[in-house]
Amino acid sequence: MTCPDYKGLMMGYLDNELDEHQKKMFTEHLDQCPDCKKELAEFKDLKQLADEVALTEPTDELWQHYWKNIYNRFERTLGWLLVSVAAIILLIYGGFRLIEEIIQDPTVDIVLKVGLVALIGGLAILFVSVLRERLYLRKKDPYKDIRR
Repeated sequence: MTCPDYKGLMMGYLDNELDEHQKKMFTEHLDQCPDCKKELAEFKDLKQLADEVALTEPTDELWQHYWKNIYNRFERTLGWLLVSVAAIILLIYGGFRLIEEIIQDPTVDIVLKVGLVALIGGLAILFVSVLRERLYLRKKDPYKDIRR
């Protein structure tokens, strides 16, 4: 066996998961390989540090602050959502009324009317395309749980 083969056994050795044959081969290799011996000592130190880590329960004050912040974020998000939806509805309604007036006006040149309809059709296609892509990526995004 070579050093890379033994490196895979280090954590098993530290966790006492090797059988007797593996343990004997590993200790014999350690006697002959100072690099693996040094790496094992580093792993021991790291394992000791990890074993000493203790989790503490959050205080009641911290939990209250946490829930208060969730409520505030929810409230503000809902407010911005309603404002955004209302603005979009009003802009769309006003835009349609303006377009309706331009299309029905007999004094407006036909080229302008066709160009306006083509512009609206293109914007609608782009909107649907971007919306479809966003919905698809939202399901497949590996970073969706990471806060920015």
